[in-house]
Amino acid sequence: MTWETARVAEIVPETPRTRTLLLDLDGWPGHRPGQHLDVRLTAEDGYRAERSYSIASAPEDGHVSITVELLDDGEVSPYLVQEVEVGDRFEIRGPIGGYFVWEAKDGGPLLLVAGGSGIVPLRSMLRHRAAVGSDVPTRLVYSSRTLAEVIYRSQLDELAGRRDGLELVQTLTRDAPPDWAGRTGRVDETLLREVSWPPDTGQTAFVCGPTGFVETVAAALVSLGHDPLRVKTERFGGS
Repeated sequence: MTWETARVAEIVPETPRTRTLLLDLDGWPGHRPGQHLDVRLTAEDGYRAERSYSIASAPEDGHVSITVELLDDGEVSPYLVQEVEVGDRFEIRGPIGGYFVWEAKDGGPLLLVAGGSGIVPLRSMLRHRAAVGSDVPTRLVYSSRTLAEVIYRSQLDELAGRRDGLELVQTLTRDAPPDWAGRTGRVDETLLREVSWPPDTGQTAFVCGPTGFVETVAAALVSLGHDPLRVKTERFGGS
């Protein structure tokens, strides 16, 4: 793969600390839901910094987008979240990855489990599912610290409201407003036992989020009897 120049075509605020960048690219080969790309920034003095970001858009969306969460000690995210403007350009390389991907033809049932910004590649899968009219039985379990930190909140509600076999389970681990109708607390084995399909259904699970979250969820699913080969994980942060 070679580095290509991407132009920021649109910026969509998602939460106070995240925003989605829609990119214009020449010759993009297309991607599969769940893949990622590399971003490379070059400073005026020649210093370069690279980071990987999951692709947030579905292949059918007609554009490529990434959703970036601000990391206070990051080299790349502060620029992408706080400084970049429409018309700015930077280098990208991709698409990358063939393990953490799902397409409607792969079937289900499907369990998607996200912690924080781990929702990004799962959003690509859900948008693809909707775009092709799939009714594969799907459950999304999404854990956020607070309601204000729920990424794609209105989009997820809209997708769940289509009544096409997608169920949305949201839980807040810190502060929940008095009128919160969802769950509270962390994603644990008790919750996963409730939302998972029985192991003999051949459920495929995709789990994405911080390392500790992913390891806890994956271990719980295997403990519940699910085939480890059908528990696919993608993580970020320290090991």
